[in-house]
Amino acid sequence: MHRIAVLDDYQSVAATFTDWSQVPEPVEVVEFSDHLADEDALAARLEPFDVVVAMRERTPFPRSLLSRLPNLRLLVTTGAKNASIDKDAARELGITVCGTGAHPTGPVELTWALILAAARHLPQEDANVRAGGWQQTVGTDLAGATLGVVGLGRLGEKVARIGGAFGMDVVAWSQNLTAERAAEVGVRRVTKDELLSTSDVVTIHLQLSDRTRGLIGAPEFALMKHTAILVNTSRGPIVDEAALLDALRDDQIAGAALDVFDTEPLPDDHPLRREPRAVLTPHLGYVTKATYEVFYRGAVEDVAAFLAGAPIRVIT
Repeated sequence: MHRIAVLDDYQSVAATFTDWSQVPEPVEVVEFSDHLADEDALAARLEPFDVVVAMRERTPFPRSLLSRLPNLRLLVTTGAKNASIDKDAARELGITVCGTGAHPTGPVELTWALILAAARHLPQEDANVRAGGWQQTVGTDLAGATLGVVGLGRLGEKVARIGGAFGMDVVAWSQNLTAERAAEVGVRRVTKDELLSTSDVVTIHLQLSDRTRGLIGAPEFALMKHTAILVNTSRGPIVDEAALLDALRDDQIAGAALDVFDTEPLPDDHPLRREPRAVLTPHLGYVTKATYEVFYRGAVEDVAAFLAGAPIRVIT
């Protein structure tokens, strides 16, 4: 019997979206709703399993962990990529890594939920009304404002087009952005400094890499408008969190809306939890019914194909 571990099922919904009867061999499936950050505890938990299903990058799989899982033969990551898996180590240890499909609209919709929440002070006003109060803040209009999109890939393009529908002037920058690509999307390509200094909303849509780690730090915040809002739904380490906190406290920018953080889950004592001008969500970009259906259906397909001797969507 094959033993399958499904990790970080925070909402305890994995069983709702999976049909393991599609797998041709008998399997025992254990869903874990808690998150283990301690590697010793995690290695002890996963040691008996020959298949692990990982939800995005919630649990990293470095060499030090993979080498302690002698029974592991298949590691399925939801989504097409996972930067937190040491693929070289997996290959050397004979562990097959497979991915799944994705549903691209969730992160885009959440980006706009965060932009609107920050621009119109929705968390503050919700708390105000519940406490018996009434109108305390003055919102910021989006129509006529400038939206700066950092990264004009698949998600950045969708965010940019919605910005145009709001009547915003949309500009974009990334290291590899061409004028032709910007024109295709209907936005203006500008320099990084120009985007930061002219945008009322700066929204990040880049993959995490050595080039993008710490891309937005103290020098970048110094360029931004005092009335600007920073939005990050990509990866936490793209933004220097310490510099962001300084920028908020020193009134260098007006606010931030964040779905991603350096450390996830966000530590209980993290100062961002106490920052009144930060709108925070717990990495919800991909957490939708449609996305989970794609993720978990793909995970079952991956396991079935692997056990049948014909793995699909192989990453390494």
